[in-house]
Amino acid sequence: MSEEKPQSDLSTRFTMGVAWVFRLLFAAAAALMLVEWGDMHRLSRALSWFGAGLIAVTLLAAAQWLFPAGEIDLIDGVEAIGPGSFDEVWKGVAVIAAAALVYALIARRLSMGWGFFYIGVPIFALMVLEWARFDIVFWLMLVTWSTDTFAYFAGRAIGGKKLAPRISPNKTWSGLIGGMVGAAFVGGIAAWAFDLDPIFLLAGAPMAVLAQLGDLYESKVKRRLGVKDSGTILPGHGGILDRLDGLLPVTVATLALLIASLG
Repeated sequence: MSEEKPQSDLSTRFTMGVAWVFRLLFAAAAALMLVEWGDMHRLSRALSWFGAGLIAVTLLAAAQWLFPAGEIDLIDGVEAIGPGSFDEVWKGVAVIAAAALVYALIARRLSMGWGFFYIGVPIFALMVLEWARFDIVFWLMLVTWSTDTFAYFAGRAIGGKKLAPRISPNKTWSGLIGGMVGAAFVGGIAAWAFDLDPIFLLAGAPMAVLAQLGDLYESKVKRRLGVKDSGTILPGHGGILDRLDGLLPVTVATLALLIASLG
């Protein structure tokens, strides 16, 4: 008769399995975004898919090396995170930077190295946040999506002066303010519901500004390269990068905010 596994061991295995599911999803998203980045820069598909494999492997290896799935720091014998839990983050950033340099040399384009870094660091930050507290991942996604939603409806309903007409003609100041109000409201409720640090109660509006800046940056890149969308994987909505461009800077800022709140 087989021996029954301890509940703690089963719980650890389940947590590890869930963590790996999300890590694989995050790595896949990074790979697809880099392919779209390559397509926008008219890189050959072979080199784009090579970069996709490289960024996925780099992210998964760095995350597992520095922040093993299903494991977390112990403080006084209790699972918790503290200021020192994120000391290894800079090693991950350095690994991504090194891989980005290798990719730039192989592709013979500095822009591809920058794209690798621009996509890789936020997705690595997302993996670290999932390792630390998965509810914060939900928080940052809710804040980003509420920014887009409220900005769209406020811009359509109010209109007014354009935010950056040369980069994104459809964005307005009223849309930005509407997005900030929506993100502040949704972010505050989510932070309260998830029992996050008080600083997250007030972080929604600033994160909305970052989300809009992330959107504007990608719009500027597309305008410079003469393309409308980063891809066609989402019919009617463009590519993965089009949907996640605002999430990238918000993810990095959220990790920095979490580290600051612990310090």
